[in-house]
Amino acid sequence: MKLNRLVHIVLMAIAGLVLYSCANIGAPEGGPMDITPPKFVKSSPAQGAVNVKGNKVEITFDEIVNIKDQQKKVSVSPVQKNPPVIKAMGKKLTIEFRDEMLPNTTYSIDFSNSIEDNNEGNPLDGFSFAFSTGDEVDSLQISGIMLRARDLEPMQHLIVGVHSNLNDTAFTNIPLERICRTNDRGQFTLRNLKPGRYHVFGLKDMDGDYRMARTEDIAFVDEIYVPSASSYQSQDTVFTYDNKVDTVVTGTHTMFLPNNVLLTMFNEDYHSMYLKTYNRPSPSRMHVLFSTKCDTLPTINLISPKSYAQSWYVPEYTERKDSIFYWVTDSALIKSDSIVVAMSYMRTDSTDNLSLQTDTLTFAYRKSGSLLKQEAAEKKEREQHAKRIAQLREKQEKGKELNPEEQKELELAEKPVIPKLKFDFARRGDYDVYDSLKLTFPTPIAKIDPAGIHLEIKRDTLWHELTDIPQFRQPQEGSVLTYYLPMDFEPDSTYRITVDSLAVTSVYGIQNDPLSTDFRIKGYEEYANLLVNVNVKDHAFAELLSGQDKLERTVPVVDGKIDIPNVLPGTYFLRLVLDANDNGVWDTGNYLNHIQPEEVYYFPKKLKLRKNWDAEETWDIYATALDLQKPMDARRNKPEESKNKLEQSRNRDKKKNSNSDEDEEDEFGTGIGATPYSGNKYQDYQNNNRRQR
Repeated sequence: MKLNRLVHIVLMAIAGLVLYSCANIGAPEGGPMDITPPKFVKSSPAQGAVNVKGNKVEITFDEIVNIKDQQKKVSVSPVQKNPPVIKAMGKKLTIEFRDEMLPNTTYSIDFSNSIEDNNEGNPLDGFSFAFSTGDEVDSLQISGIMLRARDLEPMQHLIVGVHSNLNDTAFTNIPLERICRTNDRGQFTLRNLKPGRYHVFGLKDMDGDYRMARTEDIAFVDEIYVPSASSYQSQDTVFTYDNKVDTVVTGTHTMFLPNNVLLTMFNEDYHSMYLKTYNRPSPSRMHVLFSTKCDTLPTINLISPKSYAQSWYVPEYTERKDSIFYWVTDSALIKSDSIVVAMSYMRTDSTDNLSLQTDTLTFAYRKSGSLLKQEAAEKKEREQHAKRIAQLREKQEKGKELNPEEQKELELAEKPVIPKLKFDFARRGDYDVYDSLKLTFPTPIAKIDPAGIHLEIKRDTLWHELTDIPQFRQPQEGSVLTYYLPMDFEPDSTYRITVDSLAVTSVYGIQNDPLSTDFRIKGYEEYANLLVNVNVKDHAFAELLSGQDKLERTVPVVDGKIDIPNVLPGTYFLRLVLDANDNGVWDTGNYLNHIQPEEVYYFPKKLKLRKNWDAEETWDIYATALDLQKPMDARRNKPEESKNKLEQSRNRDKKKNSNSDEDEEDEFGTGIGATPYSGNKYQDYQNNNRRQR
């Protein structure tokens, strides 16, 4: 009996184990990860076919494919008025043209890296397809790179095109003949060109007409390019899957020239001038906003109501003069529901020229619903307070004694309320040695009495008042709410500023309460100093940048030296502008006048500056190819993430074995035109082009 029970228990345990193992089936091994992109198998018509009829192309791959971001990555030449319909269905890709097919024309479809496999998203990079409706397929190419002129950012997925019509007006009046799009590194290849002479252009085509508008970002080179092809042989190495050398073979290749065209994209900063909006955000402020910066302020004349004050407003504006606040100072106008003015300003007319325009503008102030509710609540609170005070006075008149809280409440109510001007310092904490002491106000200021401003310095434990301190000034014309003290402070020192009562008066006659505060100036030992010897003789200035092109300091280049003292510790980047007109700012280009934007260069490494440290560098701005100059950490337009796991692994191994910042940059950019620069960057690309021919 006991034996049978034991056997039964064992059998039940075995059954339980079997059931448990069945319920916990492990995931089957799926084999190695797919790391290869789709492969072209066949097409109809065939790749490079001639005398093609019909308007449909079908391309077959070795696996299921998807097409990604086709609107920004796929380009078709010649330019199509109606974009073809492109669909991915299983292993096939179909392209159906909707425009009438042109005779004796080479059609090319550049897919960039938009074709991916369905499983892992491995992109097929640089795939293009071409065929001809005539007897031959045009096969010449022009290649290069397009960077943004101001900051050398790679211009991703934008149009590059050519014109065989070499007139200047072709770019503005005629759609580009053949186009391609830049890849995620800014590189481009214009394929299937006829023999001939071409101008090359870059275009951020906002209106989709494949020609330049003055408001669009563009790039151009005055050089006329004549594409050519030649054959050459090289020793090619075949690697095994695990990156070992398999065989070395001699390969025959075709070199297409030019292959190093440099396009620097810019915007002419052209905008039609017109009055965009105007309103009255508060009873004492009117606001006008123009479409672009203005050279001069508009003039305004009051129509109604009539003002008793000759100067009835104070304008507040920035250097651009496109956004202007008018602070109304006449009390009668402030109380008025509407202010009507005649405003005269410059406006772009139908002939694209500026002409004087005069408009009658009504600035009406309408209280919002929330403000009306707030005012109603405040009115109710005032009424309740007045009732409470009346009760206390009545109690007092009847000879009843008030308690201390009631007595204080009554005294405060009988004390007249005098409005005070509130103001503060523009910043808190320690000041840098190059900072200015600033005061910020809520309304424009009519007067600052110098006698009411006191500045003291702390020496040991005692305060010493400074004499002959300068007066507070506006930092720039139109800045009516901020004032600064133009003086150099001693480093590693503590100061105290005191503003006496009534020392500051606003345009509304309101004066301040006293204010006093201490502040400290940092010592020199808390900074780094940077000196860069650079091979620049012409007018130039340097910009110290943090993060992604955040401007920290601007200094001129003097006698081939960039001297930036008192820099806070941290990681920085350095940009240099060849200032052709010596105006201290970067200037954009102009297509009709054949003016290129001013040249920009980047120091090709990060600058790690430490406290109490002098750093010195030597910089040859032409030693590093332009597309490799800007450090990766400073770039916004980085290359897309690679889906190829093996490539990622190789890049990681490469970085582990690298000891320099320059090696890290090699995975981005190609060093196009890699011959070192010797002068003007545009001319160097052209000279390199001629050498390769």
